[in-house]
Order: sequence, then C-alpha cells, then structure tokens
Amino acid sequence: MQKPDISLAAAAGKLRQLTGETVRLVPITEGEDSRAFRYDLGNERFVLRINRSADGFAKDAYASRHFSAPALPIPAIVAHGVLDDGNGFCVSNMAEGVTLQDLPPQDLPPVLAPVADVLQAIALSGVGPARGYGPFDAGGNGRNASWAEFLSAVSGYDWSFVASLTGDDRAADMAGRCAELARHCPDVRALVHADFGSNNVLTDGRHITGVIDWSEAMYGDPLYDIANILFWRPWLDCMEQQARYFEAHRPDLVQDKTVLACYQLRIGLQQVHESAIDGAQGDMHWALQRCAAITNALGQR
Repeated sequence: MQKPDISLAAAAGKLRQLTGETVRLVPITEGEDSRAFRYDLGNERFVLRINRSADGFAKDAYASRHFSAPALPIPAIVAHGVLDDGNGFCVSNMAEGVTLQDLPPQDLPPVLAPVADVLQAIALSGVGPARGYGPFDAGGNGRNASWAEFLSAVSGYDWSFVASLTGDDRAADMAGRCAELARHCPDVRALVHADFGSNNVLTDGRHITGVIDWSEAMYGDPLYDIANILFWRPWLDCMEQQARYFEAHRPDLVQDKTVLACYQLRIGLQQVHESAIDGAQGDMHWALQRCAAITNALGQR
C-alpha cells in the first residue's frame, strides 16, 4: 500500500477537535504505509499517524487494550478514526527511543536479547475468547478457519499479473509449494505480530520501549515472527543481526527448516503479490528472488 497524500489542515483540525488546542506537528520516522508526526500537549508527547486505511489503527487499539504488558510495551491508543480527507488517523502515546532499523549497527548487539524477550512475550500473550486464525480484525477475530488455511491461501491468488511481469510462472509454482508445506506445519494458535523486527520495534539502546504497528497481526505459530526476521535478513542489517542472535543463542527456534521455509515463502509471496499490484517492481523482483533461494535451499535438504 502506498503512503497517503495527506492534508495537514485536516489533521490539525482533527487534533483541535480532540484536544481543544492548536498543536505543532513535527515529522518523525514513518512506517512503510503511514505518515507520522509528533506533537506535545502539556507535559505529554503524542504520535499522530495517517494511513490510507483506518483498519490497521483499529487493530493497534485492540492490541494495546488486550496485549500490552510490562514485558510487551504497546503504546496506548488515545483516538483513531477517519479524517475529513478520507485518510485514517491514529493518536497514541509516544514511546521514546528509535527503531531497530534506525539504530546504528554497532549499537544493536546490546538490544538483541531484549528483542528476543519481547518476541517470547508476544508468543506467550493470551488471545482470550477471540476466534479464528490468521490476520484478526478490529474485534480480535481471525479471518481463517485454520492456520493451514492461512498459509495455503497464496496458492489461490491470481498470479497472472506477476507472470506477465516476470515472464514465467515461478510465483505460482512456489505458492503451490507453500500450500504443500502448510500441511506439515503445526496447528498452533498464539499471537503473532507478523511485521516484527525493523521499524516497528523501538529501543532506548538497552531496553525495548515499544512495539508498534499491529496492522498485520494474526493468530498462528509464533515461529512466523522468527521466519519474518530470517526472510528479511539480507535486506536489513538489523534483521541479519537478529537472525544471527537466534541461531547462536536460541537454536531451538530455528531448527525446523521445513516449517520456517513454508512461513518465509508465505511472507515473501505476499510481498511479491502486493508489490506487483503497487507497481513496486524492484521490491517484487527482490522478494521473488529471495523466495526462489529459500525454495532451492529446501530442495537441497
């Protein structure tokens, strides 16, 4: 999804409506799909995010209400909804610190163990009475009847447009392979962030101060979050360092190569499909090559 063309007037008007005051918006590090601003109100600091869709912000609110804990700091959501210009908005308390992606590579090692602890906290979070598997909605219910159904869903995508761009059927073939592998994956139903490890984790250099952007969150196998780190390790140094940490200190989490390959293919093929639709052919080709490398490595075992 592309970032929104925003109206600062609409955003400022909404904040005046919410706070009764005129505030100064300061641009800060943005997510993949959102614009982000900081503002101060009294002695408190807040973040305003704007996205083409408000759906992800409703999930942020659900995650903050149900999963935030000392071991899993999720900023409280103050307000969320739709601006007059049609874009979604979300106001949250600001978590201090910088993203793992913005942290200098030499400063990453001290926070790798805290990152692993937060991932464990996510995996151990109770999901309560919510139903279903896969991505959940604003009410906390997953859209799929089983974990395997979510994993194999890519095999039902229309890959013809991708094929027209690549000149072959590799994406469709790998989607079929993902569906085959899904039958051998454990039927686990736990909390999964599904976009963890780079620009959605904040740190002060020693601790994790916030886990943000729960728009992709789902119920399934917590190893899916590990697979996300493994898939993106060649793309970002912060992911490579996290992957090496798990390989060295938590080998139990990276030993099931077949399951992790299935999850990486699911992640990568989703990226391929979305990038093709968005016209981001560079990202599409990178993700496709990464999926091919994972498939080839699986075939060699």
